[in-house]
Amino acid sequence: MIGQNHAIVSVSKAIRRARVGLRNPNRPIASFIFAGPTGVGKTELTKSLASYMFGTEETMVRLDMSEYMEKHTVAKLIGSPPGYVGYSEGGQLTEAVRSKPYTVVLFDEVEKAHPD
Repeated sequence: MIGQNHAIVSVSKAIRRARVGLRNPNRPIASFIFAGPTGVGKTELTKSLASYMFGTEETMVRLDMSEYMEKHTVAKLIGSPPGYVGYSEGGQLTEAVRSKPYTVVLFDEVEKAHPD
């Protein structure tokens, strides 16, 4: 990944901290926001991280946030609130993490999502 040294160093430091035990075991290893124009390597870095941490890119969950442009579509992401149809089913994010708790989640095109 050419030209992404700062992002790579940040990810590497977080992984090293986790490997030596300098983290809360009840929390995610890290959260990152990679911003920039198309084609600079944000998704590729995420795939590489998933592959390194868990042995395969398949552990990465990609959520296309352009599908969540309207306020009501947040239920599709995190599930319906209590009392609504589908409450017990969960959403795309919650079910993905529930089925694969050790994963890397990519919120792609997040700038297109509804601000809520």
